[in-house]
Amino acid sequence: MRRTGCPEGKPAPGAGAEGRDPFMPPHLPFGMEDQMKAAKPKSLADVPRYLKEVVGGTASRLFYIFKLVWEARRSLLLVMLFMTVYNGIMPLVGTLITANLLAKVVQSFSEPVNLLPPLMLQFGYTLLNSVVSNLNSIITNISGEIVSNHVKVKIMRKAREVDLASFDMPDFYARLENASREAGSRPVNILNAAFNLISSVISMVSYIALLSQLLSRLDWKADVLFFLFVGLNILTAAVNFHFRRKNFFYMRFRSKDRRQMDYYSNLMTNKDVVKEIRLFNLSDLFIGRYRQIFENYFKGIKKIIWSQGGWQMFLSLCSAVLNMSLFYLIATNVRLIADYSAYTASLNAIANGVGQIIQLSSNLYEGSLFIDNLILFMNEKKTIVPSLPEPVAPERHCGHTIELRNVSFAYPGTTRKVLKNLNLTIHPGETAVLVGLNGAGKTTLIKLITRLYDPTEGEVLLDGRNIKEYDVEKLYKVFGIIFQDFGKYAVEIRENIAFGDIQREIDDGDVHKAAEESGADQFIEKLPKGYNTPLMRYFEDEGLELSIGQWQKLSVSRAFYADSDILILDEPTASLDAIAEQEIFSQFDRLRQDKTTIFVSHRLSSATTADKIIVLKEGEITEIGDHKTLMAQGGEYARLFSTQARRYIEAAQDGTAGSPAPEGGAAPAVPGGGFPGGFRPPEGFKPPEGFKLPEGFKPPEGGFPGGRSGFSRGGQGPSRE
Repeated sequence: MRRTGCPEGKPAPGAGAEGRDPFMPPHLPFGMEDQMKAAKPKSLADVPRYLKEVVGGTASRLFYIFKLVWEARRSLLLVMLFMTVYNGIMPLVGTLITANLLAKVVQSFSEPVNLLPPLMLQFGYTLLNSVVSNLNSIITNISGEIVSNHVKVKIMRKAREVDLASFDMPDFYARLENASREAGSRPVNILNAAFNLISSVISMVSYIALLSQLLSRLDWKADVLFFLFVGLNILTAAVNFHFRRKNFFYMRFRSKDRRQMDYYSNLMTNKDVVKEIRLFNLSDLFIGRYRQIFENYFKGIKKIIWSQGGWQMFLSLCSAVLNMSLFYLIATNVRLIADYSAYTASLNAIANGVGQIIQLSSNLYEGSLFIDNLILFMNEKKTIVPSLPEPVAPERHCGHTIELRNVSFAYPGTTRKVLKNLNLTIHPGETAVLVGLNGAGKTTLIKLITRLYDPTEGEVLLDGRNIKEYDVEKLYKVFGIIFQDFGKYAVEIRENIAFGDIQREIDDGDVHKAAEESGADQFIEKLPKGYNTPLMRYFEDEGLELSIGQWQKLSVSRAFYADSDILILDEPTASLDAIAEQEIFSQFDRLRQDKTTIFVSHRLSSATTADKIIVLKEGEITEIGDHKTLMAQGGEYARLFSTQARRYIEAAQDGTAGSPAPEGGAAPAVPGGGFPGGFRPPEGFKPPEGFKLPEGFKPPEGGFPGGRSGFSRGGQGPSRE
């Protein structure tokens, strides 16, 4: 079975951890979000430093969010600032209008009073508040959409720029996922919290100014009660903040539990694995693991909820007693019902304001911590950049020489070298085949040649110049690549193929030609909508789900459609049968037109006519030569090739021709019933002792597998003779 997932030679993040559930994805390091978080104070004298860092850090994050909104739409920020001031002042205005109306109503009991003006004022205030509130809601929703779109576009553009190596770092990839997940709501929520906080401060200050008129006329007991009232509300808000923070860090500390629950839940609803889960009867196992993890997770969160509830009930009782005392004091010291209404409303507003300020401060602080994911992601440094101030543009539509000098490579965050001291030259027009078992470093070598990675040691040269000196975008256009983990795009077939060269307008003639050359036209033309058929069911109900072999043919079509100088094929036919593979290799042989070609294939019959076979073993080049030379040496290549050829013959003898090929040293499948006539044994092949051809067996015309299959020198046809 061919390995997929991690690049060759690269361990999966977190692999090998003792006791790790083999069904679980790699565990991400806890606390990676804390890179921008202030360290807790070590002593009382260290508190000012801590407060300075917390306030300064929160302020800098707020400024970053303001900048995002300013970039997205400047007018939005100005409107939101206006709404902040309006929302801060208008509550006090409303309280005074209501008090005036009550005073006029009471006055009307003893003398004639025109109540229409105060009623109109009250109605106008209510109407204005309703209109502004609706406008504020509209602005908030619109700003959310605009800012969300702006942040997501920034993330996509940044993802386009960052090095491929960054995606192999668990911390980076987690930040990318978190930033993408939170892009829709987090910035706008934090911005709203900041503006609401300012509004609350304005309102509370104005209410304190109003209430101070009464307190100045009362004795010291009123001042004591008032400060106790404010202190109790601060304590209530602080307790809520404490438990919110405790809940926040508990959720973060148990993030692995939540990821595990999400993982097992998603497994049970994932259409790609549901068949295997049913056949292996894994449902009860995964449900049981989910429930066990939830029970452990729930114990802690339940304790926090009960503790918070107990404190809130106690503080609510204290608040009720204190409020009753203050309300009684106001009632016995004012003569007008309007004053009583205004002062009690001020007390309620101050109580709510204190709680709201601390609550919003808590939201602001927590939200700003999450924004660190976005800030750290956007600050990721790109290292795959030209080494020259004015980078060189590679020559196009000509032959190229590729050279590796003492190249070694270790994946980021690791010390183990997956490629070791490689020295290699591929000349213009040559066909080079990379051979080796899984994990030998073949795909990693291709990524170094194409500068998706930079070597840890040594240098890679193109046409005698270090590839770091070239313009990166122009360098990539030199290569036409099909990776073994090729892309599957949820667009129409026509566009899937045209993605091979997006720099030009889609040419339907070239699209059809590319499909014919890859053999994809055979299934495309049978579809009702042909090349306009949408693929995958992400967006379209009638989207077609292709087989893996059909997807692979589309990826090959993209390579044919591309106008590249160097063709690189990383197991482009791994999901195709032997006949389809041979057809595609033959097409490449005819169409490459003296282009340099590098390909990886476990089916070594395609390597027999290559100009250069490069054998990799444990990250080192152990053999280089053509098929005849390496077979004569009797080394690793000869062993692998002979094993495959022997299995071809044994499959035919046993009547199992046409079965799929095992991985690594296994032979590709052969057509049932044998091959057409004209068979001759491959060079260097020694059949098993006592071997006899099965009755009725017809080998391939021109010989198998050492004769006329695969590429030939210069693209001049199938024969090397």
